[in-house]
Amino acid sequence: MIQRIAAYRERYYRILPGRESLVRLIDEAEVPEHVYNSNAIENSTLTLEETEKILNQVALERYITESEIFEARNLARVVGYISGKASEKDMDIEMMLLLHKMMMSNINTEIAGRFRLPGEYVRVGTHIAPQPERVEELITRMLYNYKAVYDTTTIIKRLARLHLTFEHIHPFIDGNGRIGRVIINYQLVREGYVPINIKFVDRQKYYEAFREFDHEEKTALMEEILLKALTHSYHKRLAYLEGKEIITLGEYSKRMNLSHSNLLNKANRQTIEAFIEKGIWKIGI
Repeated sequence: MIQRIAAYRERYYRILPGRESLVRLIDEAEVPEHVYNSNAIENSTLTLEETEKILNQVALERYITESEIFEARNLARVVGYISGKASEKDMDIEMMLLLHKMMMSNINTEIAGRFRLPGEYVRVGTHIAPQPERVEELITRMLYNYKAVYDTTTIIKRLARLHLTFEHIHPFIDGNGRIGRVIINYQLVREGYVPINIKFVDRQKYYEAFREFDHEEKTALMEEILLKALTHSYHKRLAYLEGKEIITLGEYSKRMNLSHSNLLNKANRQTIEAFIEKGIWKIGI
């Protein structure tokens, strides 16, 4: 799968010249899905449709708390910000704090843009995060270790350990999950890959990856999640950039006289170049 990612990346850059504006449109169109999935993983009640309405300033049909509205708007702002900033600046503590400040704006200004202070302990499930006094030291070491293995480890292995370590440290009082997933995309874009979308439907496996890391210090499950997400992202972009006809997987099964359930199974395993767009499996032909 890692070899396939390398091939997709090469194919992507080969076809990209002259189509940069199309990539920007794809990135912009994905913002609501990024926001919906990341917030849903953190137990937001917003649907994808409601998230889109909030970002487009369209009135909703039910009451939504002000906090959830700002969570959606702020995260969209952060997602848009990193798409341009990642190519200009390395991820560091200053950038991490800025992203957190942007995300927590109008939600909790007392904790926005700062790490946990002495006495501010947090627990995630059964895991109690390291003491606040160690946060900056641990984050600094995390970033150093990520860069130290640049030439010897694949981007997926490095990112999996970076993300798991960040969430293990849990440097902020709130917003760790969302910022952690933003950092993944920051690093991917920084190193010349496409951004990914860790989906709400994969939440159970995503949480299992943290348990695997906390109990066994293994990163295999998170690597699998990131590989699948990155493959999915390339499938979508290549379909658009190569000018293919994009149809639903159901339509594809009829045209090709193939089993729809078998195609869905392959799509879920990402062994065919299918992708989800607004909750619907599609493929380019």
